Amino acid sequence: MKVKILVIDNEAPIRTALCKMLLYFGPETYLLEEATGVKDGLDKVYRFDPDIVFLDIEMDDGTGFDLLHELVKPRFQLVFTTAHNQYAIQAFDYSAINYLLKPISPLALQKTLQRALEHIRLQKDWQQQYQLLVETLSQKSEAEQKIALKDNNGTYFIHIRDILFCEADGPYTRFKISATQDIVVSKNLREYERLLEPHGFIRCHHSFLVNANNIKRYDKNEMVLLTLGGFKVPISTRKKEAVLEALQQRGLLGL
Repeated sequence: MKVKILVIDNEAPIRTALCKMLLYFGPETYLLEEATGVKDGLDKVYRFDPDIVFLDIEMDDGTGFDLLHELVKPRFQLVFTTAHNQYAIQAFDYSAINYLLKPISPLALQKTLQRALEHIRLQKDWQQQYQLLVETLSQKSEAEQKIALKDNNGTYFIHIRDILFCEADGPYTRFKISATQDIVVSKNLREYERLLEPHGFIRCHHSFLVNANNIKRYDKNEMVLLTLGGFKVPISTRKKEAVLEALQQRGLLGL
């Protein structure tokens, strides 16, 4: 049975280019349909019953969010296509929801398509991730903000304030949430440094990113940061000056 894909975008050249790429990847695998906006997209969702939807954000008769708000328990895999600014892109990264940046590259499309097909096979639902995306875009308070972390077992929605530290593990990142909970995610530490630095995280070592809000004490003899839960996070010689400056700014050097 062919995988049904719906492309919703108000720009005809983009729709055409995306459909051509999809057919190139699987001419015998995919059945394609196109829609030009929110109203047309809703009609096609109900009539075509797609397995995957590539959804533009800004369209002539509304937004992709408007379309999603009209649906009751959608069953398709969702991929946003966007040319949005960096803040919006960070919101997608926090929620771990699939998105493609315009102009769409064939390699990025192929990887995203593979993820969507795997999620179909595993019957994974994106709706919690979408809710987190909406909450992030609405600028919820710092204390309430969450991040979606995916491992082999599923997706975890973690309050950022609860993360103790992150540790590089080759191409992966290990999140230490508590003494009994680690989550290993298949993204490198540099990507999370970009996301989490605005929330008070400090890169104290090439392999560690620590949540300053959960630091209990700086031990200058051992050159480590002691966190809640009694964990020791090392400070590298190269990072020491920048770490001490960050601790000073947060009033943590007296701890």
